[in-house]
Amino acid sequence: MQNVVNALRALEEVAVRQPVGVADLARALELPKSSVQRTLVTLHGAGWIRPAGGTPTRWLVTTKALHVGRHATGELGLRDVALPVMEELRRSTDETIHLAVREGGNVVLVERLETSQPVRIILPLGQNLSMHASANGKAVLAADPPEAAERYIAEGLRSFTGTTITDPQKLREELEETRARGYATNSGEWRADVSAVACAVVGESGLPFASISVNVPTSRMTPGVLPEFGALVNAAAKRVSAALGRAHEGGGAR
Repeated sequence: MQNVVNALRALEEVAVRQPVGVADLARALELPKSSVQRTLVTLHGAGWIRPAGGTPTRWLVTTKALHVGRHATGELGLRDVALPVMEELRRSTDETIHLAVREGGNVVLVERLETSQPVRIILPLGQNLSMHASANGKAVLAADPPEAAERYIAEGLRSFTGTTITDPQKLREELEETRARGYATNSGEWRADVSAVACAVVGESGLPFASISVNVPTSRMTPGVLPEFGALVNAAAKRVSAALGRAHEGGGAR
């Protein structure tokens, strides 16, 4: 049983630290390098991890873990509905489109469609994004009941860049502005070179459980394109929410 626990711990650490080598994993897990190496070989053989760059010295998780996670969250139905809408949004903006789902106090990136432009935003699938420092997260927070947002604020607002909102009252005002205009923004608040606009996907209960975003290098998020992208992402999220509602009524989005 301990071997199973160690394998699961190793998989979690690879996901957090990827790409990561045996020595770093052994230190993080406080296990002998030989034990960690055997565990990695087992995980690789089962299809859970793969070598970075084709050489078995540093490791990455595979999409198998993401696929299992999608079953756990019910995200497969969401993805099926969202992808055609995301593709249309990418064609309209020629920018990278993200789909993120809520997981605890974060949102997690579960799907990405990339821009054709050479300078682009690349975040790995499975990336955790802070709720208050990302457009995807702020879109979800703004669609939450006020008491849920207050619980999040009470946990503290970590700073990631010089523009991260860390003052509770300023975040409350930002969420109110998000509700009024219909989309959330991120101006380099999680990573200085990343800006985005996003809107929440709302379930049958009226509560947000996911969000769609348009993501651009900060240098390309000009005052002219921001409201245009905001209107487009708002319309896209509403289409996905409505389609999921219809699918649930017909028993299809499972």
